Amino acid sequence: MRTAPEYLLAIYIAQHRDDPPVAPGELGEMLDRSPAAVTEMCQRLAEDGLVSYEPYDGVTLTESGREEATELHETYVTVSWFFRGVLDLDDHETEAMELAGLVSPMVAERLAATLPCDAETGRRQDVAGTGSAASDEDTV
Repeated sequence: MRTAPEYLLAIYIAQHRDDPPVAPGELGEMLDRSPAAVTEMCQRLAEDGLVSYEPYDGVTLTESGREEATELHETYVTVSWFFRGVLDLDDHETEAMELAGLVSPMVAERLAATLPCDAETGRRQDVAGTGSAASDEDTV
């Protein structure tokens, strides 16, 4: 079962890739959910004031939804870096998306502190031997 934070994060990422609104079909593909499940969650998020939703047109984050999604994205990036760099998980982005809404900001900060960082650039170092450092561009 996909959670509201996963949907908010997916909408946030999709809105940064293309102009809003985000089509329900795109959300379904990103989250591997049926059209009915996407519609139900979009309606629920709209009722909660986190998105504006127009059936068939798509969904757009409201200001409060954008604030919540921004915080989720920060956690997602940290967890994704950890999964990629420390645990060497192949599907680090999917795993991080599933956990982002469950990890508190305090835990995310502590995870971030465990990640090696290049003192000159501030970028996370490659600790898994993949040959590249994780960056925000990798996760958006």
